[in-house]
Amino acid sequence: MAMNWQVFKTRALTALVFVAVMLAGLFWNEWSFFILFSVIHWGCWIEYQKLVKRIDPSYANISSFHEYGVMLAGWSLMLYCAGDGYRVGNISLHAIGLIAGLVFAFALPIIEILFSKQFNLKHIGYSAMGLLYISLSWALMISIRSMDGLWISGKGSHFETGRIVPLVIIFSIWINDTMAYITGSFIGRTPFSKVSPKKTIEGTIGGAVLCVAVMGMLVYYMRLPVAHVCIIAGIAAILGTAGDLLESKLKRMANVKDSGRIMPGHGGFLDRFDSLLLATPVVWLYVMTIMK
Repeated sequence: MAMNWQVFKTRALTALVFVAVMLAGLFWNEWSFFILFSVIHWGCWIEYQKLVKRIDPSYANISSFHEYGVMLAGWSLMLYCAGDGYRVGNISLHAIGLIAGLVFAFALPIIEILFSKQFNLKHIGYSAMGLLYISLSWALMISIRSMDGLWISGKGSHFETGRIVPLVIIFSIWINDTMAYITGSFIGRTPFSKVSPKKTIEGTIGGAVLCVAVMGMLVYYMRLPVAHVCIIAGIAAILGTAGDLLESKLKRMANVKDSGRIMPGHGGFLDRFDSLLLATPVVWLYVMTIMK
């Protein structure tokens, strides 16, 4: 597969903008991070529902309350996973999310049964899958950002888990995506999956190996815990690729090239953040069970 330099430049520029926005959201304060991922959450949901409607046109018959209520229910999960640092006056977002989540948990199925023109358990299933696929992932990202505590490297340096882990995930996925594209362009010969014909086994393996190696070298000189970062980088590379394939499968089923057009060279929200959607829950589990 020959290198398409114009495509590479477009993708690289968009990736740099993406990283800059994510860095701003991460380092400004916890609110900028929450707002950023709230926007991403809504963007992903809008595109997900459009894809499902193309895959199963009957999903277009769901009520407006169902369509937007499930998005709000997912956002309530993000509120619930926010820590004590997120407060409006004396009320925490965690409490607001809990109350709103309970309301939607009872209201959505009841209103769907009573007022839907065409009640269909399959439609509820599609929406439930969206909650797991999109909302749970971003809620766990907020949970990671809200974590208190320190990373202690072998050299005695201290780093806040909530600030570092999201950055490691984002950079790992970006490096894996870039390295897989470069490696696949130069030495890729064997197709990896029919779902995404342009991916090659050589590019996929090369991207993951180089991702771990590059992240390991970067954090070594930054005095971050190399072992933890390399493991997270490996998780991000493997699950990131799986997330990309899953979203490609959805697009193929919907017969579309991109989920949206908001990001030149990368398509829509789902096209850009599909890797994070699967990687984040597993990284969260690793942090909670091994690192915390």
